[in-house]
Amino acid sequence: MTLQLHDTLQGKKVPFEPLKPGEVTMYLCGPTVYNYAHIGNARPAVVFDLLARLLRRSYKLTFARNFTDVDDKINAASIETGKPIDEITARYIKAYNDDMGALGVCRPDIEPRATHHIDEMIEMIATLIEKGFAYVAEGHVLFDVSSDKSYGSLSKRNLREMIAGSRVEVAPYKKAAHDFVLWKPSTPELPGWDSPWGRGRPGWHIECSAMAEKHLGKTIDIHAGGRDLVFPHHENEMAQSCCAHDGAPFARYWLHNGFLSMDQTKMSKSLGNVLLVHELIKTIPGEVIRLALLGAHYKQPLDWSAETIESSRRMLDRLYGAVQGIEVADDIRAAAQVPPEMIAALEDDLNSPKAMAVFFALAKDLNKATDDEQRVALAAQMYACGELMGLLGTDPEAWFSGGGEEDLSGDAIEALIEQRNAAKANRDFEAADAIRDQLSDAGVTIQDSREGTSWRRS
Repeated sequence: MTLQLHDTLQGKKVPFEPLKPGEVTMYLCGPTVYNYAHIGNARPAVVFDLLARLLRRSYKLTFARNFTDVDDKINAASIETGKPIDEITARYIKAYNDDMGALGVCRPDIEPRATHHIDEMIEMIATLIEKGFAYVAEGHVLFDVSSDKSYGSLSKRNLREMIAGSRVEVAPYKKAAHDFVLWKPSTPELPGWDSPWGRGRPGWHIECSAMAEKHLGKTIDIHAGGRDLVFPHHENEMAQSCCAHDGAPFARYWLHNGFLSMDQTKMSKSLGNVLLVHELIKTIPGEVIRLALLGAHYKQPLDWSAETIESSRRMLDRLYGAVQGIEVADDIRAAAQVPPEMIAALEDDLNSPKAMAVFFALAKDLNKATDDEQRVALAAQMYACGELMGLLGTDPEAWFSGGGEEDLSGDAIEALIEQRNAAKANRDFEAADAIRDQLSDAGVTIQDSREGTSWRRS
């Protein structure tokens, strides 16, 4: 099956074909590092980590995810805390990588920082001025939106309608309300760099355009991010990059994940319902959070709640319960293949719920299997699926002991009982007794009868 992706620009799912055969470039907008990442920031990191894992199966992927380390929010944090800007950004860059790592997110190939690419930004801004797409006004450089006839095509917005309905106060140095800043002056206490237009700092949008070009080329294959970035950030990125490069496409495919809500309510600081990943991973296993973020199709909205977490925990208990107690040699695990049905699901616009259904079907087959060789082969296949999905990265024994045996979910108990029944059918009574003891230690009493095995918590 050919990989199909939903391209925001075209507004539909289309076959994916990279610019260069066998090679893919992908850019994901990363965090502004002035605080810990919240769970909404984690969704694109997890979703597009899964896409990167899928792409690496068939292509040579070069994946860049940036850090915005010059921004007014960072400046405000520095003033509020009294700490140097470099200290703040270094702290939160490390925290972001550590926290995303806890969710199974692999580090990208390139992690460009905005402050390391000021020269490239100045060069692109100068090109835009030279070509008539930007103008200088009172120490600012602004992109002239009216000069780009295709402006609004990504977000499907009509410029005339935007101007007519605009509530943006027109700054005295702007020709029009929707002209956006490429460069702005810095006062002495703020970070700044020398430029042809005076000491200043870049606007947000130009940063990603310059970094993407530097590391991935003028035209990249995939540009990804949250739906909240479609307008104005990605619209402005596309405008300035295309205009700087004489109309060459900035990205061949634009991918955006859906919004995340909290108990059916929009997540916002004003409502006090922003959850930081840094805090969540102290009490919730990272894999549980990862599976919760993959529980809905990436394009769809995702509601975050206690039920979301508990459901994901139960599902992982089922997966770990299926492979628990099965020793798989390294060579067998290395040779195991992901089922074609899972690959087909992911190649269909990264359909993670459908891919997980294949995973659970495999676990069900493993729980029913009685032949030792077949059980090992199925367990190896499950680990192959886990490597692709970013799951099953913990030793099963550690998984169940890590949360306390008394916290075994019903699904985990049922999975252990299925394993015990299979062991008894194979006359492996030692393994069956070990599972009974494990359940007993977890406060679970089981009772065998003609109708089957029942259980209750002691």
